[in-house]
This record gives sequence, structure tokens and C-alpha cells, in this order.
Amino acid sequence: MLANSALLIRAPGAERGRTMAGNFHPAVAFIFVAAWLFCGCATRSPTSGVRLNQIQVIGTHNSYHQRPPAPLALLISKRLPDGAIGLDYGHRPLPGQLSLLGIRQIELDCFADPDGGHFAEPRGVKWAAQAGLAAVPDHDPEHNLRRPGFKVMHVQDVDYFSSVLTLVDGLRQVRDWSAQHPRHVPIFILLELKDDAPSPELTQALPIGERELEALEAEIFSVFLRNKILKPDDIRRHEPGLPEALRKHGWPALDSVRGKVMFALDNGGKIRDLYLKDHPALEGRLLFVSVPPEHPAAAWMKENDPVEGFERIQNLVRAGFLVRTRADADTLEARTNDPRRRDRAFASGAQFISTDYPEPDPALSPYCVRFEEGIVARSNPVNGSAGSEGMDLEKRTAE
Repeated sequence: MLANSALLIRAPGAERGRTMAGNFHPAVAFIFVAAWLFCGCATRSPTSGVRLNQIQVIGTHNSYHQRPPAPLALLISKRLPDGAIGLDYGHRPLPGQLSLLGIRQIELDCFADPDGGHFAEPRGVKWAAQAGLAAVPDHDPEHNLRRPGFKVMHVQDVDYFSSVLTLVDGLRQVRDWSAQHPRHVPIFILLELKDDAPSPELTQALPIGERELEALEAEIFSVFLRNKILKPDDIRRHEPGLPEALRKHGWPALDSVRGKVMFALDNGGKIRDLYLKDHPALEGRLLFVSVPPEHPAAAWMKENDPVEGFERIQNLVRAGFLVRTRADADTLEARTNDPRRRDRAFASGAQFISTDYPEPDPALSPYCVRFEEGIVARSNPVNGSAGSEGMDLEKRTAE
């Protein structure tokens, strides 16, 4: 192997068919090449010293969401007037977000539906007809909502148009894209489990209990192999809790977790606490959860407001935690072309910057959330590795 490597090291006179190895005694050439390989010049990646928590990527909020068609938009403005403006946005399908926009964090809202069909006939269709509005387009011609399993939507009956009707379908789209791009930085998948209805006239969501949490993990494992998922156990190793593991070992090297996904539970409160029941440090669990930094399960935090929580986010990042924040909310920043919240999110060091606008909505303003020069993963501004500034860490080699 060393001899073959030596033949690849060409001197300025290589056009005459001579090699550097050929200019020296064989023993000298051997020592030279061995030292060259030992120092890593042949194989070392510019990102080999970067850890997972030392990057920053863009994500999408409600990544499945499609702008409601006109009849439903009118219904929403009457039945949910406080939230109508905030729902007026839509995203590309997931593969397009990953490939064209460089998105590396997605969010899916999940409703339990173990028997199938619970959300198959949205009431908004009937309400629109009763109000004399135009017919609502069929959003499920293949009847996927009648199949058992978690469904993905924002608000049942009215704001339910989604590029991903089932959780399994959405995960398959990510898995298939990942298989075609095996060296991507990890994709962070945030799941929010919904068990309520914002209005009593809407179809009541089914409760989330231990059985539903087990079903959620089962659906994930039905799509992804275990070795493709970065799990809390992988971080904790044999330590009693995740914070102690992060202090002792840190997050893994970025190059060692390329091509993987990781999952987190967006919920706090009773659903999060139920998920932690009998698993205080997430032993054997699949999803990370957002808890206070002193909690044995603390590794990732949700801090949605990068303005009010700017200093708190920076402190968490410096302490070794992963953080997700939001660059905008309720379409307000896009309507006023206001970059202030986005810029604070960038500067905060939060590793995942979520937005409704990874690309501009020309009907509103030029506002969007992206890194300069199309960078997918950049060096974290708070704890980034020295020498990686200005690089796209999605790529293994410098260009």
C-alpha cells in the first residue's frame, strides 16, 4: 500500500514520468511516505475535527404544511380568527427541502390513529358546502388516511392539507433521500404529538398514552434501521445521565454520524413526562426530549424565542447542549421583511434554526432564512471549530 501511495506523489518533473519516490533511496522514500500518511495529509477531512454540536443548520417549522385552499382559508378566518394569518404559508415536499434548500431539520405534527380513518373525512369539506363556498379539493385520493397509523397535519378538519399524510410516508421520504445522499450531516426530526382540538366543534384527537408512545417508536423502526438513528443511548454510553456524558465525552465527531437521523419530542408537559416514565435518562428510548439542563435526560433543548432567550441559548450551547430555535413565527417577519429575529437566531449559536421561509414568498417580501452562498451546514458562531469558518460542513472536502 505504501509503495502504491508513493507512486501517486509526483514531483514537479512528473511530466517526465518521474516520482518523488523515484528520486530517493527506497528506504528514504518509504519513511517520507509513511510520515505523510501518518500526519493525515492523504485522508484527513477538513471536517474531521468538528463535532456534531459545532455546526448550525436551517430547519423548517411544520415542514409538511400546505397553504389551505381558498374555501378552507375563509372558514379558518371565521372559526379561528386569531390564527388565520399565521397559517398562510406552505412548504415544498420534503425531498425538495432537503435537496434544493439544504434543510437538515424537519418538524412533523402527529395524531394517533391506530385503527385508521379517524381523520379521513374532514368536517371542513361539509362546512364549506353549507356556507356556499367552492368545493374543497380532495387531499387524499389514495385514501391513505384510512390506513392505521399516525397521521400528519396541523389542525384537524380545517388546516389539514399536508405534503405528508402519514408519519411512515414522511419518514420513508427522508430515508430514501438519505440513501441517495449518504454523507449528509444528521437530519434532526422533531415530532409533536397532538391530542387536542383548538375548537370543540373539531374532530377530537385521540389521547396519547403509553401504547401510543410505543407505537410511535415502532413506526420509526419500521422505516429506519437502528444503526441509522443517533439515539440517546449512543450519547450517554455508560454514564448515569446525558449531561454527565456530554461533559466527559461530548457529542460525536460530525464525520462519524453522517448519513444518520435523530429524533426529538417537541412536547413538554404530560406527554414528555410519560415518555420519561421509567426512563429518566432516556435509557432505551429513541427520542431526545427538552428538559432543564440539570435533568439526567438533558442533551437537546427547545428555546423558540432567540430574542428573549438569546443569552440563555448561548449559555446552553457553550455548556455542550443542542438547541433548536425559531427565526420567525406566524408569518409576521415575512410580512414586514424584518430580519431581526432571524439574525439573533443565527448569532445565538442554536444548532437548528427553524423557519417558515427557507425561501422567500414573493407575495409578501424578500424575507427568507438561509446561509450565505448556499451553505447547508456552517461552523457554529458560538462554539465552532477553529479553521472551519466559511466552510460548508455538509461537504467532507474543501473545494
